[in-house]
Amino acid sequence: MKTVYTFISSPNHVYPDHPERPGRFDLLAPRLKSFEAELIQTKPATREEIAYVHHPQLVSAVEKVCREQAPGIIDYAPTYVTPSSFEDALLAAGGVITCTQAVLNGEANNAFAIIRPPGHHAEPERAMGFCIFNNVAIAARQALTNGMERVAIIDYDAHHGNGTQAAFLDEERVAFLSAHQWGIYPGTGWIEDAPQAKKRIVNVPLPAYAGDKVYEQVVEKIFIPFVEAFKPQMIFVSVGFDAHWSDPITMLGLSTAGYFRLAKKVMALAEEYCDGKIVFVLEGGYDPTNVANGVGAVFAAATGKGKFDANDPNPHKEPDCESRIAEIRQWHGFQPQ
Repeated sequence: MKTVYTFISSPNHVYPDHPERPGRFDLLAPRLKSFEAELIQTKPATREEIAYVHHPQLVSAVEKVCREQAPGIIDYAPTYVTPSSFEDALLAAGGVITCTQAVLNGEANNAFAIIRPPGHHAEPERAMGFCIFNNVAIAARQALTNGMERVAIIDYDAHHGNGTQAAFLDEERVAFLSAHQWGIYPGTGWIEDAPQAKKRIVNVPLPAYAGDKVYEQVVEKIFIPFVEAFKPQMIFVSVGFDAHWSDPITMLGLSTAGYFRLAKKVMALAEEYCDGKIVFVLEGGYDPTNVANGVGAVFAAATGKGKFDANDPNPHKEPDCESRIAEIRQWHGFQPQ
C-alpha cells in the first residue's frame, strides 16, 4: 500500500493574530519524514482548473486584490489576503490535484494533500471562511473530467462545508456528506438544507462535545448506508482537526484516536467501493499539536504502518445523539434501525 502526500505551507500567507496561519504546521513539519509516505512535488493549478468550480470573475478579482490592495480582509469571517495569496491558493489547489492524479494514475493507493489556505467554505462566486478557492471541489471535478462517473466527498471539519455543497448542488455525479457542529459559522448545514438533492447531500449537524462515540454512530448509521447506495468510484475526505475537543475555536469532542478510527472507516469504504481510491484534504484545525497528531493518525490509517500512540481522550461528557441520527435517517428515507 503506497501513500503519497503534498505539503504546501504557504509561509507568506499570514495575517497578524489570525488563527489560519503558517504556525498551524510548526509541530507537523519536523515529523513529516517519520511517516511512511512519499512526498511528491506539485505545481500550481491553472486558471482552467480553478474554473472547474469558480467563476472566472472571482479568479480575476482575487488576483487583482492581492496585487493592488493586499494585505487586507476580504470578508467578515475574516478571510484575508496578502500579496502572495493568489499564488498560494493556486498552489494549494494544485496540491490536491496532484494527489488526485497520483491516485487516478495508479501511482499511489491513497494520498493526503496537506495544504493551506484551506478551501471548503469557498463558493463558486465567493471566497469566504479563511478559504480562497475550494481545493477539494476542484479536485473532485478533476476526477470527473478524468473518467470517474461518481465521486463522494466526506467532510468532517468542525464547520459545514458550505462551499463544497454549493459547488455540487445540481451535480448528480457527486455525493456530499458533512458532519459538523451546529449553530456556528457559516450558519448552514441543517438537516433540510438541500431538499432538492436529499439523495446525494447529507448534513449531520452535531451538538457541542459530540465526540468519538457519536462520530462512530454517524459513520455506521448514516455515512456507510449513503455511500453503499451511491456507489462512488472515488472518495475525497475534507478533514479538519478543529473537531478535536481542545481546538481553540470550536466545541466538538473528537480525540486523536477518534480521527484514526474515522480514517480507517472511510478507507474501508474506499476499499469496498472505489478500489481503494481515496484522497484526504486538509481543511481546518487551529492547534498545532492537534494538527500534527491528527495528520499522524491519518497517515497511520492510510499506510497501515507507523506507531499510533496519542492518548488525549475527550474530557467532556458526550451528548446522546440517537434521536438526531434517527431524524436524519428518516429525512433521507432510510428505514429506522
